Amino acid sequence: MKKSGIMHILVITSLLVPIGSAMAVPKPLIPVTKNPIVNKSLTAGIIIASAMVQDNVDPITKKAIPDRLMLKVVNKSSKQATGFEIFYTMRDSFTKANESYYQKLTGFNIKAGAASYLYFDNLAGAGHFPENKFSIYRSSANEVKFSIILSAKGFKVATGSAVKDKGTGEKVD
Repeated sequence: MKKSGIMHILVITSLLVPIGSAMAVPKPLIPVTKNPIVNKSLTAGIIIASAMVQDNVDPITKKAIPDRLMLKVVNKSSKQATGFEIFYTMRDSFTKANESYYQKLTGFNIKAGAASYLYFDNLAGAGHFPENKFSIYRSSANEVKFSIILSAKGFKVATGSAVKDKGTGEKVD
């Protein structure tokens, strides 16, 4: 009798989710020990025009937004850039602890001659990607330095850096 009661709960629960709807559960972002990017292209065209991890400003509204790793990426070439992936390392300046992350940036493309933004903030939408909310960036009260490598198919890798000042619990500035 108890088994059929459980089955009814399972059936009722599954009917609450519309058929064909996707219940996207984001994969947690975990540190990696090495950079898996293999890109030997010497074709220039992709640059990291700016990298921010504090005092962030929304590029459209020009209003302050919560701190996150945010990159402005420019495609200076005459062809669309696709196949992006990123590897970045955070280094605590006091403890010397390192933490690195790698992600394929599925769906992120930049038209020829255009600029776009990447946000690592666990939000949904174009250009938004996961971050580890338990990373050194979020947990260390010390200065944290970022070294960033951004790769796009057929283009030379772009590099950038950013620094988070001492302190935690950053707020909208």
